[in-house]
Amino acid sequence: MGVFGTGLYSGDLAMDLRSTVRAVLRLPFDAEKLVDILSATEPTTANDPADDEHTTFWLVVADQFAKKGVANDRVREKALAIIDGGTDIAALERLGMKEADLRKRQQVLDNLRARIVATALPVESRKVIRKPQPLLMDVGDVLVYPTCDGTNINPYFPSKEQNVHYSKNGRVPWQQNGWGAIVILDCGRAFEFLAWYRGAVLAETRSEKPTAESLLGGMLWVLRSPGTCSASHLKRMELEKIAIVPIDRAKAQAVFPSRFGSGVSAAVQDISIANGLKSVAPGTAIPNPDGHAKGRSATLFDIEEVLRNTPFKP
Repeated sequence: MGVFGTGLYSGDLAMDLRSTVRAVLRLPFDAEKLVDILSATEPTTANDPADDEHTTFWLVVADQFAKKGVANDRVREKALAIIDGGTDIAALERLGMKEADLRKRQQVLDNLRARIVATALPVESRKVIRKPQPLLMDVGDVLVYPTCDGTNINPYFPSKEQNVHYSKNGRVPWQQNGWGAIVILDCGRAFEFLAWYRGAVLAETRSEKPTAESLLGGMLWVLRSPGTCSASHLKRMELEKIAIVPIDRAKAQAVFPSRFGSGVSAAVQDISIANGLKSVAPGTAIPNPDGHAKGRSATLFDIEEVLRNTPFKP
C-alpha cells in the first residue's frame, strides 16, 4: 500500500472504489445486496482485517453511502468500529505516516463519523437502472468504422464535424482517410446489468472499406482492453456490422491467457470502447503475438486463430 496523503481518497484503491460504489449504487438492489457485491469486487481487502487497505475499503463505502443517503447497518457499524477503535490510524502509523499527518487524518475521520451517524435512515431515493443494459454487439460481430490517420471518431463530440483531430500540424478538423475494423471476442454485463465489450482491432488502417472476406487472412489484429458502448456512441462512431464470425472463446483465452479478464472494471468506470479503436498506418504495426513485450498490446497474426471450424456469416 505505502503511505499516501491524509485524505480519504488519497490512494489508488480509494479512488477506484469510489467509482465502483457509484456504479453499484445504480443497481436496483437493496443496500445489503449492494454491500455483498462491493465486497466481492475486493474480497481480500474487504474481508481480511490484516490487509493494509481493509480500513480504507469500509471507510470509503461508508462515506459514499452516507453521501448518497443509503443506510446499511453492516457498513455503518464497520466504519464506526474502525474510527472509534483507532484501527485506521494504527494501520497508517505502522506504514510510517508522520504524527502531524495522523492528526489531520483523525480530523478526516471525525468528519466522516458525523456523516455516517447522520445517515441513520435513507434520505433520498436512488436513481437506479430498471433493467439490464442491452448488448448492442455480440461475440463474433465484425464491425468497420471510418478513421482519420488511424483515429476513430470521438463519440464525446456531438458530431464528427465538431471532432478535433490532433495531427503533426496541430489541431485540425477530423476528416476520414481510412477504415478500421473490430471483431468482438467477448462481452457481458457487470453485476448482470452494466454492459461491456472486448474486441480485437485491425492493427493497420485500410484505404478501402473492408469486406468480411477481406478481413480473413494474414493480417495483424490487436487485443484491446474491455470498454463500454452506448447506443449514442455506437451511432456517432459509425460502427457498422458487416459479418458474424464464429469466435471460439476457449481459443481466444488460450491465445491471451493473462489478458482475457472480465470487463467489470471498464463497466464500473464507464470506460468507452472508443479509447481502443485506434489503428496505425499500413506497414507500421509491430507484432506482439504472445503479449510478452512490455508496453505493447498483444496481437494475432490472423483472426482465424480464434475461430471455430465453421463458415462465417456475412
